[in-house]
Amino acid sequence: MTAGLRTIVYPVKDLEKAKALFGALLGVEPYADEPYYVGYKDAGQDIGLDPDGHAQGMTGPVPFWHVEDVRATLAALLEAGAQTLQDVRDVGGGRLIASVKDADGNLVGLLQDTEG
Repeated sequence: MTAGLRTIVYPVKDLEKAKALFGALLGVEPYADEPYYVGYKDAGQDIGLDPDGHAQGMTGPVPFWHVEDVRATLAALLEAGAQTLQDVRDVGGGRLIASVKDADGNLVGLLQDTEG
């Protein structure tokens, strides 16, 4: 199973304030700017802002590991004792995500790009 950490998603309550902060921090404009998600790319890293993150159980930034097979990786993590936070779902453009919580309450995201 090959995985790489390339995406971190922050749950935010005020998307406009978060955009101002991360725009100032990164010095770049977002590549995605939608009411449901704002994404930045900087030095090979994706930084996402999710205004629905808290409602989905995110308690802080969530690292999303890019994996080849999100369902198989999710199954392996559950077998290893993780608990499902968010089951596999399609977020558009061929991208599948899921997230789990480990025994210590740490959140781990999984991301699979199925297109492109």
